[in-house]
Amino acid sequence: MRDIFLQGGLVVDPATKREAKGDVLVREGKIAEGKPAKDALVLKVEGLVVTPGLIDPHVHLREPGQSAKETIASGTAAAVAGGFTSVIAMPNTSPVADGPNTIAWMRQRAKETGVANVFATGTISMGQKGEQLAPIGSLRQAGVVAITDDGHCVQNAELMRRALEYARMFDLPVLDHCEDKFLSAGGVMNEGKWSRILGLPAWPSIAEEVIVARNVLLSELTGARVVCQHMSSAGSIRILREARARGVPIDGEASPHHLSLTDDLVEGYDTSFKMNPPLRTRADVEEVKRGVADGTIRFLATDHAPHCTYEKEVEFDEAPFGVVGLETALGIYLTELVHSGMLSLREMVVKMSTFPSEYFGLGRGSLAVGAVGDVTVIDPERKWTVRKAEFASRGRNTPFEGRELRGRAVLTLVDGQIRHDLDGRASSS
Repeated sequence: MRDIFLQGGLVVDPATKREAKGDVLVREGKIAEGKPAKDALVLKVEGLVVTPGLIDPHVHLREPGQSAKETIASGTAAAVAGGFTSVIAMPNTSPVADGPNTIAWMRQRAKETGVANVFATGTISMGQKGEQLAPIGSLRQAGVVAITDDGHCVQNAELMRRALEYARMFDLPVLDHCEDKFLSAGGVMNEGKWSRILGLPAWPSIAEEVIVARNVLLSELTGARVVCQHMSSAGSIRILREARARGVPIDGEASPHHLSLTDDLVEGYDTSFKMNPPLRTRADVEEVKRGVADGTIRFLATDHAPHCTYEKEVEFDEAPFGVVGLETALGIYLTELVHSGMLSLREMVVKMSTFPSEYFGLGRGSLAVGAVGDVTVIDPERKWTVRKAEFASRGRNTPFEGRELRGRAVLTLVDGQIRHDLDGRASSS
């Protein structure tokens, strides 16, 4: 394995408090010091930003069982194209990842076909039905980094309490899709002006806020770590902010679409704008952004949820929820948060690499000497237009088609190997 020498970039590594122009040497899959070998691959990256590999804590890879939508191979190819070196995979596969055997299969498949690191999650309940706890201890032994029922929010507060108690015993975070099913009642878009105009069943923000409040109380009671996934409501952000100020071990996650898009975009009944939770109002979007900026929300994820094209080419009511995001998320976050002045580059890297690595115990998120050679090189000024036909993902269900973004990953290294090279630097060096 040749040395890879990244020369002259702006190195932004919050883990080592490094933020200065300099070089990064990768040797035998690790970050190294000293001079590169004579046969090293020298890549000049002046004007670019070199960071620890980005980590996405919320991805649907669909395998096993739904490979027409996505596979571990195609999903991780999309990940590295978007600058992500590690992804945390949700358990809503077929069969559902509610036992050690499925987790073992996923981990082996990732080793065989993945080009990014894949970390598995297990379910909270058997079959994601919210009726009986999954074998949380066995899932932990099988290597999961968290438990979640993902799109199937546990409605039973007693079951959720017991899940948090077990999760704390095994030092596992609990990730929760916050939705009171009785309040959302089959809704397909945000309750408000546009749902009334369009005549679509409504999914009110209170359905999210009630579960966020419940999770705050249960986290406070049990001491378990909880992450409220893809937060979309201003009310939810306020609840989370107040709880974190009290020291409750609860966190929030933002997704690109919930801090950049609003519910009026559903006007044309385009199913690319159908996701769960739904797009909400401008006031909600601005509060989500404020939550990211003030540290209330500490995770920036994608909620990458690929579907077959034909599944989305139906009436809005009938289409599945979900949008893809691995290849567009970095551009959205740079455009909406960094270039707008809401976050610094360093703060973005903390939320997209350093903190998720620490939180989930992934052993990454750093460019310290001896660290794993997961590196992302970003051109923060690169202007580009989203074209879904060019995606590495099998999913084409993006709400950002045709949008111009500012900032893109141009080089991605995983375990010291180049997995994405947008401009062909390696081949021309």
